[in-house]
Amino acid sequence: MTRGRFKAIPALVWCIVALQAASASADPCAEACSEQSTPQGAVNIYSETTSDHMSPATTDALPRVYVPNHASNSVSVIDSQTLKEVDRFPVGRHPQHIVPSWDLKTLWVANDAGLSNKGSLTPIDPKTGKPGKTIPVDDPYNMYFMPDGSSAIIVNEAYRRLELRDPQTMAIKSVISTPTCHGINHADFAADNSYAIFTCEFAGGGLVKVDLSTKKVVGNLTLSKKGMPQDIRLSPDGKVFYVADMMNDGVFMIDGNSFTEIGFIPTGVGSHGLSVSRDGTQLFVANRGSHNMKRAGPHGPGSVTVIDFATRSVVAQWPVPGGGSPDMGNVSADGKQLWLSGRFDGEVYMFDTTTGAVTKVRVGVEPHGLTVWPQPGRYSEGHTGNMR
Repeated sequence: MTRGRFKAIPALVWCIVALQAASASADPCAEACSEQSTPQGAVNIYSETTSDHMSPATTDALPRVYVPNHASNSVSVIDSQTLKEVDRFPVGRHPQHIVPSWDLKTLWVANDAGLSNKGSLTPIDPKTGKPGKTIPVDDPYNMYFMPDGSSAIIVNEAYRRLELRDPQTMAIKSVISTPTCHGINHADFAADNSYAIFTCEFAGGGLVKVDLSTKKVVGNLTLSKKGMPQDIRLSPDGKVFYVADMMNDGVFMIDGNSFTEIGFIPTGVGSHGLSVSRDGTQLFVANRGSHNMKRAGPHGPGSVTVIDFATRSVVAQWPVPGGGSPDMGNVSADGKQLWLSGRFDGEVYMFDTTTGAVTKVRVGVEPHGLTVWPQPGRYSEGHTGNMR
């Protein structure tokens, strides 16, 4: 993803875009129309994702954490208030991420079956916590949405392409080929939503920049240390993309407009997932505790590194007591809890975002990209809850 200087987009413009992409009663539009997202001249892409910005679309959603168990083909459901697993149901092969839909009404389980052509998406109703009918989709490793809600973006890792699909039916509309991006997986969007940057996990590690208007690749960037980039998130001011690199044990900083590398921050072993604090001031980096892509041993030196966006420096380090493998996740609506899957330990971690204290909950085998729901925001841009 790129980090550059962008103009704030007035809420009224987003209302018009949302009305074109959804019904006139769409809740994200109503939220956007109700107030300006940032003061004039300022940029804060997370201003609508603070705790007091819950969309009406999330009304009556159960307070749950949904965990895809990659190796046991199931989803664990945790009550975020009691910190107990309250349900577990089967889904498709190799679930990778739980993705909130653009309109905040559905949670999609991305079941990634590689080159077998048996991949699928399983919808979950967040008001009941129950799954619906699975839809066949080739290799959906991850899933994002065009910022105007017009298309879902299926990240087809095995076939090196992005598939633009109807966000409701998942019928395919068009394809963006990304042949130079080996292992395309995670993404984030520019502050003005003109482009997106996707990480390329394999073949030395790099990034690919996609123009969202022309729907074409407009740039490729190989990172200097040639590692294995994973998650990517944009700073609140829209100036810097942070890219977690699992082999280099830290995060690269990228200027998105010029598409250049501008710095690196060491964090911990196996830097992997990125989450933004509810007030938008800090970046939580999940360090998986291993460089192993396959199943590593349990109880590794996993940790969370806290980076201050304003100073671009580390302000805290939270180890997992007894070891662990924090991977992907997100922050609770009130900002008090950071939930992360424990990839090699069959558990998830709830970090207290004030103290760094950890509570563990047992789940299935190889939990991966969990989501916490509900979350505040006008709409979802995908992944485990990249909200705007």
